[in-house]
Amino acid sequence: MLQKSTIQLLRFHFSFFLMPVYWFALSQTTNINTGNAILIFIILHMVIYPSSNGYNSYMDRDTESIGGIKNPLEPTKQLFYTSIFLDALAIGLSFFISLYFALAAIAYIAASRAYSYRGIRLKKYPFIGYITVIIFQGAVTFFMVAHGCSADKTTAISSMDMLIASLLIGGFYPLTQIYQHKQDKEDGVTTLSMKLGYTGTFVFTAVVYATAMLLLAYQLFSISRQKDFFIVQLFFLPVLLYFFWWFNKVNRNQLAANFVNTMRMNLLASACTNTAFIVLFLMTRF
Repeated sequence: MLQKSTIQLLRFHFSFFLMPVYWFALSQTTNINTGNAILIFIILHMVIYPSSNGYNSYMDRDTESIGGIKNPLEPTKQLFYTSIFLDALAIGLSFFISLYFALAAIAYIAASRAYSYRGIRLKKYPFIGYITVIIFQGAVTFFMVAHGCSADKTTAISSMDMLIASLLIGGFYPLTQIYQHKQDKEDGVTTLSMKLGYTGTFVFTAVVYATAMLLLAYQLFSISRQKDFFIVQLFFLPVLLYFFWWFNKVNRNQLAANFVNTMRMNLLASACTNTAFIVLFLMTRF
């Protein structure tokens, strides 16, 4: 029987924040194997991501707010063993997709562990930690979905799409760290957001996000899917409005860089981005 703390710290709901890459990859994939697409969704969002969340919480032992949880419970040994079980389950299921998919899943899990494990702790290095996150949550995940969901298991995945996926993750990732400066410092972790500062974090996010949109425009226009780009921008408009409203609030009072505003940003950005790419996916099918 799973303990309450284990269920909470696996943070299944947090998978929603990482889901846009899945829908982006699916929207750019033709001849989809529906069965594999469903299985991959389960592997990523119900097994790999929760396992990574749980392992990270076990290593961090946070006492203050973390992503998606305002008051985290104390992790137990059960959380550690559960994360190991989920890792094994994810790898086992991945072989039903393909060898390449399984190898990518193993690499993702290994990177996630290196990011959190106290003996390596990549997360305490601002730039290495950041690059690790955006490569695996972005490019590698895009490859896994595009390859695994394709009927012919193609490995000819667009490097431009993979880069865009990484930039979409990389644009907003520092914002998820902006309210944790004090807690991270006490834990010996220096995040990219801490290095950039409050204003720098927002400026960095704007630059990376704008770059992602420019590359997305180039990619979609080059394959005569201009309409898709403008649809994405329509759904992203609420995100931009909230971003600039929040930026103005933080400039006036740094206390506005808090857990509540960060989670609102994450939820809005994820909801709008997921919806945008789901719409693109449906447009390619109907």
